[in-house]
Amino acid sequence: MDFSDVIGQKHLKAFFKKTVENGRIPHAQLFVGRTGSGLLPMAIAYSRALLCSQHTEDSPEYTSCGMKVDKLVHPDLHFVFPVNTTSSVKKHPVSNQFLEEWREFVSANPYGSLFEWLQQLGIENKQGSINVDEATEIAKALALKSFEGGYKIMIIWMAEKMNTACANKILKIVEEPPQKTVLLLLAENEEAMLTTIHSRCQKLYFPLLSEEDIASQLSDSKDVEANLARRIAHRSAGDYNNALHILDQNADDLEFEKWFVDWVRMAFRAKGNKAAISELLKWSENLAGQGRETQKKFLSFCIEVFRQAMLKNYTADSLLYFEAEDPSFDITKFSPFVHQNNIFDILNELEDGIYHIERNGNAKIIFSDLSIRLTRLIHRKELA
Repeated sequence: MDFSDVIGQKHLKAFFKKTVENGRIPHAQLFVGRTGSGLLPMAIAYSRALLCSQHTEDSPEYTSCGMKVDKLVHPDLHFVFPVNTTSSVKKHPVSNQFLEEWREFVSANPYGSLFEWLQQLGIENKQGSINVDEATEIAKALALKSFEGGYKIMIIWMAEKMNTACANKILKIVEEPPQKTVLLLLAENEEAMLTTIHSRCQKLYFPLLSEEDIASQLSDSKDVEANLARRIAHRSAGDYNNALHILDQNADDLEFEKWFVDWVRMAFRAKGNKAAISELLKWSENLAGQGRETQKKFLSFCIEVFRQAMLKNYTADSLLYFEAEDPSFDITKFSPFVHQNNIFDILNELEDGIYHIERNGNAKIIFSDLSIRLTRLIHRKELA
């Protein structure tokens, strides 16, 4: 992975390239930002540039160096990341015991989250941490001479997960690292780190990615149609990992939209209409037959559509991204019914529905009750 593989962040790429050219490399650097903004891909690309800088470009040695970094097997590139005990590692877990899984994870999606990494290990119900045993491994790795005679680089991903004992033990390395050693600490929340650590690092803040950069990446690497890519980029809030999740859920969204449109239309007709009430109850029974995760995702989808309708009602068009696939559903016509006098109650009801589903409530009762409440709320008048 080189700089051309990193999405956006042009000014940071230019900065890192310049430091490599000038040979002025801070020994301890802290990258701060969302994982989905590209901290890890940038750290790997920067490491590639540093480790291969001792070779002439286009030489066999340079090519070999780049390939080893790309496969995360370069002997002078080390990784530390949060871990915990698993079925195969019963005690004292450290990163080196999970390098194969780590390479698979980064290869699949270097913009992935901590939760996704723990899922990769099958321990998503546990807390990942970087413990004091890891500090011992860091000291051992960096005490060795460089295998290829250049830099030694240690990337610490999610550095805020270092516990106090680990942070205190590596403090000496942060203050006075061995020659030609570079520590790259990557964190989403620097305030969760010990002040003695982050105050001794050069800090680089990663802004969220632009919608244009995310849309271009989706079109180029995932073959997403341009209009859909723009809509996903708008919803992603500057986080490429979010964009990938939205893309995966797009097929679900088409079904969710149909359910939503049917639901609100029946809710409109239900006032004083027994036949429409019966239709709502049948709709509720159908939703009750879906899996709980599908039910929760659908209600989350409804929350977003109601929010979008409210924004449209108050002409905040710059924040809109919703475009119905159903040509007969027009959010412009729907939006006047979502306003300051009902939006908070509607959202509360939907969030309560998610809460009760998570706690194994009776889905038929939950959706039936929610449907009746929606009927009342959707007809509530806006205050003058």
